[in-house]
Amino acid sequence: MGLFDRLRGGDGPRVAFFGIDGVPYSLVSDNPEEFPTLSAMASEGTAGAIDSIVPPESSACWPSLTTGVNPGETGVYGFQDRENGSYDTYVPMGRDVQATRLWDRVTDAGREATVMNVPVTFPPQRNVQRMVSGFLSPSVEKAAYPDELRETLEAGGYRIDMNSKLGHKEDKTEFIEDAYETIDARFEAFSHYIEQDDWDLFFGVFMTTDRVNHFLFKDYEDDTDDKELFIEFYKRVDEYLGKLREMLPEDVTMVVASDHGFTSLNHEVHFNTWLRENGWLDFEDDDHDSLGDISDDTRAYAFIPGRFYINLEGREPRGSVAEEDYEAVRDELKADLEAMEGPDGSKVAERVVTKEDAFRGAHDDIAPDLVVIPNHGYDLKAGFKDGGEVFTSGPRNGMHSFDNACLFVDDENVHVGDADLLDIAPTILDLMDVEYDRTAFDGSSLTRA
Repeated sequence: MGLFDRLRGGDGPRVAFFGIDGVPYSLVSDNPEEFPTLSAMASEGTAGAIDSIVPPESSACWPSLTTGVNPGETGVYGFQDRENGSYDTYVPMGRDVQATRLWDRVTDAGREATVMNVPVTFPPQRNVQRMVSGFLSPSVEKAAYPDELRETLEAGGYRIDMNSKLGHKEDKTEFIEDAYETIDARFEAFSHYIEQDDWDLFFGVFMTTDRVNHFLFKDYEDDTDDKELFIEFYKRVDEYLGKLREMLPEDVTMVVASDHGFTSLNHEVHFNTWLRENGWLDFEDDDHDSLGDISDDTRAYAFIPGRFYINLEGREPRGSVAEEDYEAVRDELKADLEAMEGPDGSKVAERVVTKEDAFRGAHDDIAPDLVVIPNHGYDLKAGFKDGGEVFTSGPRNGMHSFDNACLFVDDENVHVGDADLLDIAPTILDLMDVEYDRTAFDGSSLTRA
């Protein structure tokens, strides 16, 4: 179908979605003059803070946002998941996402989709007109389909991600320059295919925002000398969103959202160290660096961010907790986690969620038994090498939050209200007039009849 056919209409309304990874709604609402584009979307359409998912980690969030279902259905719980019946772990990729993606529903309805830089989509799908996979992809060469897309992106200096290691330096100048180079190339690629492709759904993600937040968010909140670097970067983000908005034809609704919120980081919490100090975790010998080295008297172990597994007999190879003791042991661990205090005496956990309350679906067999949602300031780590102290600090000063993600929709007939990440996919389908089974989603459309 060519441009002339599109101008004749008759193919239904379209949506352009732009992800701004990790951007909290309060950042925009507290600084409307620095975000004229998003502020205009809020006043002319609708906007608000939304909740993320459990756990609020990008590798789990983007599969849930793009499918409208919880990790129990997507089968992805974080950057690292464990194999059934084993202590082996793996890094989930696109093919590990077990639920139907939003763009698959669009193409099944006979419409076209262009998908760019969405985390956890490698390798690129070939049932959409073009896709470049995002975070966790090994290279642009391997992440782009078709060949023409790869050639265009490589010629334009496109990169999958920025160099976050630059953020470890005290002087953030080189780090922020790299962030600009990354987001500049991302915008050029998005704008090129916004105008070139005959799409019904354009779905692109700016992930550099998350990287900047990790190393400069506390500078913003504490008003340090580096706050201006942070604000100036976000002016560029809003400027690019504004230019993309201007490019969109009248039959396109623009949607902007983040996958989780952000807040200042005060303490990194090394949970496997805490478990070991409190008699929950032990290793077979002193030379250990992985889950496979735990001993058979271990009762629990942790993955990031705040995911806890009972070392259950019959489920784990060296399980030490009998099935009949599972509930009592999990309740004991939950109580210990709820009581845990940081260096200043404040509670580490805002709440501790059981697997039954957080996850449901055909792929909940690898779900954690408990998940800690931390109070702001406590960034939850794991690792199986001895970490020394339970509470440490590192080069990052910003961390993900479950609350305060953002959603902006250029349509006044959408009502954000008490929404969460799982509502985005069905909302987009309604905006596109694509029919779907409403029972297929954990979320609900935010469009008003």
